[in-house]
Amino acid sequence: MANPRDEDFLDDIEAMEAAEAEAAEADPTPEEIISSLEAERDEYKDRFMRALADAENSRKRADKDRREAQAYGGTRIARDLIPVYDNLNRALNAAKDSEGQASAALTEGVELTLKELLTVFDRHGVKRIVPEVGDRFDPQMHEAMFEAPLPGTKAGDIIQVSAEGFMLYDRLLRPAQVGVSSMSG
Repeated sequence: MANPRDEDFLDDIEAMEAAEAEAAEADPTPEEIISSLEAERDEYKDRFMRALADAENSRKRADKDRREAQAYGGTRIARDLIPVYDNLNRALNAAKDSEGQASAALTEGVELTLKELLTVFDRHGVKRIVPEVGDRFDPQMHEAMFEAPLPGTKAGDIIQVSAEGFMLYDRLLRPAQVGVSSMSG
């Protein structure tokens, strides 16, 4: 007959062997640990590279926005000054039409003011669009105020310039206002 203590001892040994077998299955091998760490490293590297690319794109976008704000930040004031230019031009034309010495002084003052305004426009990238009678109508730069048949012109020719246009660098502030021929031949 077997001793009950021997049976308990055998049960304990079997339990220990089972626990060791489980532990061996649960403990990853060094190769598995290395593989897991490499996968984790690669994931972090990928995240880092994406974050770096996002930061670079944000920097480039901010730089572009800064350059545009610097170049085109004066758009509103330039648009507000265009009617001043128009009024000075009308005053100059009216003063040239009238006669007298007071008119000559007024004409000279308006001419100097207009010249200074054009200098300021030039300094800030505002350029005039000055079409001539006979030029071709360009819908990107001109606004047709009317269309009329005029003998000796081709359809699409400018027959009258009502107002000059203006650009701020490469952006249209106001198209030149023109009359266009509708006659062919």
